[in-house]
Amino acid sequence: MNDFVAHILVVDDDEGIRSLIKQYLNENNFLVTTSNSAENAEEKISIIKFDLIVLDIMMTGKSGLDFIKQNKSKIDTPIILLTAKGEAENRVEGLEIGADDYLPKPFEPKELILRIKNILNKTKRNDEKRIITFDNIKIDLNKLLIIKNDIEYKINSTEKIILEKMINNPGKTFSREDIGKLTDLDKERSIDVIITRLRKKIEMDPKNPKYLQTLRGAGYVLWIE
Repeated sequence: MNDFVAHILVVDDDEGIRSLIKQYLNENNFLVTTSNSAENAEEKISIIKFDLIVLDIMMTGKSGLDFIKQNKSKIDTPIILLTAKGEAENRVEGLEIGADDYLPKPFEPKELILRIKNILNKTKRNDEKRIITFDNIKIDLNKLLIIKNDIEYKINSTEKIILEKMINNPGKTFSREDIGKLTDLDKERSIDVIITRLRKKIEMDPKNPKYLQTLRGAGYVLWIE
């Protein structure tokens, strides 16, 4: 899964449309699973957590709207509806009951890709951690503060960028090159100074860091979980 942008479920009873969407999404580095009915889709969402569902409204058997009504409360997966001409009322109803977007047929595959990426980017931003607490430390990226033992330390914009990436990628090692790309800094000394400054704000004993550690020859890692 690490090589794919996201895992998409495509639900449509038209084999031609399913194949076209799957091919185009695959070409754009998405992992794709397909279903030819709402009933089959229900089986798949019960065992697989998808990042997004592309769902046709008018299908033989259960409609896309029925699928949303019966399953949206059970899953938090964003849904894009595929609608035919003349289905304006269904589009409105779909949005009212929980669909995130719609695309009328016929559509340009590029537009579908753009809509998928927009929703996934929005979902990713909503999922990102902004406030974390561990031991006697609180990092609040919204207020640009680190509170340690009830003492407040301000975070500047560069420190925020580094912490944001590290907090949302716990246990991941960031090389100096990685941090340089994030912060537009190209001097190792400047990066080391920022890490030292962050340690003074986070660590109880900055010279013997417990959380923001150095992995010799690799880079820096934030251990908070």
